[in-house]
Order: sequence, then structure tokens, then C-alpha cells
Amino acid sequence: MIKANQVAIIIDDIGYHKHDLEAVKLPGSISYSILPYTPFAKAFSEQARKQNKELLLHIPMQAISGKVLGPGALTEEMTRSQIHETLNKALNEHPYVKGVNNHMGSFLTQKIQPMAWTMEVLQERGLYFLDSRTTIKSQAQNMANLFNVNNVSRHVFLDNIPTEKQMTFRMKQLIGIAKKRDYAIAIAHPYPETLVFLQRELPKLQSHGIKLVPLSQLVDNKYVKLASVK
Repeated sequence: MIKANQVAIIIDDIGYHKHDLEAVKLPGSISYSILPYTPFAKAFSEQARKQNKELLLHIPMQAISGKVLGPGALTEEMTRSQIHETLNKALNEHPYVKGVNNHMGSFLTQKIQPMAWTMEVLQERGLYFLDSRTTIKSQAQNMANLFNVNNVSRHVFLDNIPTEKQMTFRMKQLIGIAKKRDYAIAIAHPYPETLVFLQRELPKLQSHGIKLVPLSQLVDNKYVKLASVK
């Protein structure tokens, strides 16, 4: 039997809108990243857990653009104790998450010291880190490796332009990467257009030789492979 190439799709930015709750109805092993302290974060978390959907916490991090950050955000001005306290408080609100990824963060993920302090918390809690790759200069994975935090990074944003044409193009790109590397990781958002697109397209992945898996499975696979070559 031919082994299927694996893909993980993470729906980011969950929690601000009631419509976000519709995202949990997507078929298959979709993963979801919840923004802390948002109005529908806890309700979504409960629904997702009942359906055995994987959860991450989507931590706001300082952006180059200076965009306004939501509650629970991390910034360069924060001390080690402030980053630890802020991150632990948000994680305590959602004890069932398996990992963390950055919301925005094009500025902060470039900074070694804040990323090191972030990884100290994840290492202590046994959580993985997904680098959303909002900058090619990100130091997040380097720091994760230094602190023995399992980590992966995003390959494709499915819906930066949430049109049918663009999402179709990005989905083909995702499948191509998976076939080349055996796996691929995409981030999408709970836009109505995205949910309609994924509801239709996710069942088709199998016909392309693609298996949709929770993100933690790809994280585990990475470290099993690394251990096997030592």
C-alpha cells in the first residue's frame, strides 16, 4: 500500500466572531488556533474538544507594522517575568492546547531574547511551537531548537487573498509541497469564503494521495525521523 503524503491545516484567529464557531464543522483532522481572551474562544474550545479536534493557542506578538495587538500579547519591551506570566496566564485559560503559534509577530519573532523566554514556557509545559512565518528573519525555530521545544513552520497561507481562484492555487501549491517533502503545513482563517472552500475541497484530498492529519502528528513525525538518523 502506498503511504499517503500528509498535510496539516490550521485555522487561525479563532474567537473574535460568533461565525468562527462554524469552523469546527469542517470535515477531517483540521487543527484550530484560538486567540486568547476573545469572546468565543472558550465556547469554540469546548466544541472542538468534544469532536477531538486539535487546539493551539494563537499568541499575539509584536508586528513590524505596529498593528494593535489583542489581549495576551507579547512585545519586545516585556521582561522575562512578564513574558512568562502573560504566556502562562493565557495557557492556563486553555489547558487542552497542544501547541502555540504566533499571531502577527513579524517584529518579535526576529528577536532572540523574547523568543528564548517564550520557549522556556513551552519547554516547561511540553508544548510544540508552530512558526507562522510572518517574516523570513524569524528566530523562533532557532530558539525552539535551543530549548528542546518541538517545532515546525508554515509552508502556505491558503487564504491571504480569500478568492476562489487564489485559494485553489494555494491548495495546489500545498499538495505539491506535500508530494515533494512527504508533508506540508497550511494556515487558513475562519472567513466565510474559506470555510465554504474547505468544506468542498477537503474531501478531495484523498484522491490526490493526501492524508489530512492533526498538526501534532507532523511534529511527532519530524522528531521520529530526526532520532532515526542519529
